[in-house]
Amino acid sequence: MADEPSEFDNKPDGDKYYRGTIVRLHRGTEKGIVRSPSGREIPFRFMHVTMIGSYRRFDDLREGLEIGYDVSWTSSGLRVSVIRIPD
Repeated sequence: MADEPSEFDNKPDGDKYYRGTIVRLHRGTEKGIVRSPSGREIPFRFMHVTMIGSYRRFDDLREGLEIGYDVSWTSSGLRVSVIRIPD
């Protein structure tokens, strides 16, 4: 319903994203895996990811890094589509 408040109302930008950790990176192909707090592993290909914030390169990512992320559905399934590295 349009009059109901959104779950994102009055929250800072960082709270608009799911929280997760980068658990695997493949530097040669610029692919990686993000693990959600529930343990779900979601792949990404850097060329299809929008980077939000001051960090914008694949080289800014590292395994173990906690990030904010969003997802989208592709013909291959769920994929990370946005990554935000906290400042």
